[in-house]
Amino acid sequence: VQLQASGGGLVQAGGSLRLSCAASGRTLSTYVMGWFRQAPGKEREFVALIRWSDGDTFYADSVKGRFTISRDNARSTVYLQMNVLTPGDTAVYYCVAHLAPSGSVSFSPRTYESWGQGTQVTVSS
Repeated sequence: VQLQASGGGLVQAGGSLRLSCAASGRTLSTYVMGWFRQAPGKEREFVALIRWSDGDTFYADSVKGRFTISRDNARSTVYLQMNVLTPGDTAVYYCVAHLAPSGSVSFSPRTYESWGQGTQVTVSS
């Protein structure tokens, strides 16, 4: 599956941004999709995931209550609504997808075979 991410930018602390990730090339019903991020000098880390078949969502503790992941079946698009952003959220955000017929969800970036191009999110203090 091919992924095209968009929506990053520069925002002040406390502000909001919405990322989008449009998927093409495959039927998504057996996929897990979502977002990882990587800040300068840090490891790539899990942010949020959604299981396409039933819409179950999973969040890193650091973003729980502030970020919301959702999907649009008709547009084959995943969204990440990010609210109450902090400088600690500054990173390159990557959209990911993994074919998971069993429905299992992994929080390791190594599991995900499809990656979008990355979009920069910068939060100023």
